[in-house]
Amino acid sequence: MAVFNLTPSGPSTFLLTGISGLEAAHIWISIPFAMFYIMGLLENITLLFVVSKEQTLHKPMYLLLCMLALTDISMSTSVVPKALCIFWFDLKDITVAGCLTQTFFLHIVAVMNSTVLVAMAFDRYVAICNPLRYTTILTNARIAKLGFVGLIKAVLFILPLPLLLSRLPFCANRIIPHTHCEPIAVAKISCGDITINRMYGLVIVFVVVGFDLILIALSYSLIIRVLLRISSKKAHQKALNTCTAHICVMLMSYTPGLFSPLMHRFGQGIAPHVHIILTDLYFLMPPMLNPIIYGVKTKELRDKVGKYTCRM
Repeated sequence: MAVFNLTPSGPSTFLLTGISGLEAAHIWISIPFAMFYIMGLLENITLLFVVSKEQTLHKPMYLLLCMLALTDISMSTSVVPKALCIFWFDLKDITVAGCLTQTFFLHIVAVMNSTVLVAMAFDRYVAICNPLRYTTILTNARIAKLGFVGLIKAVLFILPLPLLLSRLPFCANRIIPHTHCEPIAVAKISCGDITINRMYGLVIVFVVVGFDLILIALSYSLIIRVLLRISSKKAHQKALNTCTAHICVMLMSYTPGLFSPLMHRFGQGIAPHVHIILTDLYFLMPPMLNPIIYGVKTKELRDKVGKYTCRM
């Protein structure tokens, strides 16, 4: 991909150090990394398999769950295998093209993940505020279109990230103190001006993610307004149960997801290994916990998963 070539002064490869300051503990750190990654893969693949096999689960809510599972699998797989290669085999080299491709793919999936969470908030809004029109407003075809629009949005906003990195000059330093090619971490080792890179990173955080959070907050404010008009405690409880899983998933996704880019810019007092570990947990914990949360909170899904599990 010619557009991703660095300037002639740039190196042909970068070196990812892993978790700086904890190199001696890489083997021990790799154990929970590998366990969480494998558990997340198995859980999300199981969810995708069960939903694809069960006609009764071919509904907008479960289609959104499948989209969330796909983004979770993609995010963790774009980071964890390389991190494990660093921990186990000391394979720290990554080509420039590989680094920029990882940056591009990883952040596209992250933006898609945020878009799915917005769609899930809208799904809960329609289910609670307009239950009689749910099947006509939210169809599988419309959910698929929302996913396609989200993908286009992600590509348009994320494409400048590797392009901005490709214009930077890289001199003697080619060591990236991280487990993956975080754009701002790559930019910081450049010997050129990275002001535009910093600014565009903040644009993505505050414009893309910020706008998604505003839409989610709007959906839940409308839900709360409707709930305040309902006198039945049973109806209150049922409505809240349908939102609890989504709120938990949102907190797990956005909290560490916002932490990493902001700490790179404003958290100079935080130890590097703390920052790296917390960033990596963003790629490990949500993929592992999201299927469990929805399995516990959604009886229909729990029953179907139990049926297939008992057959094994």
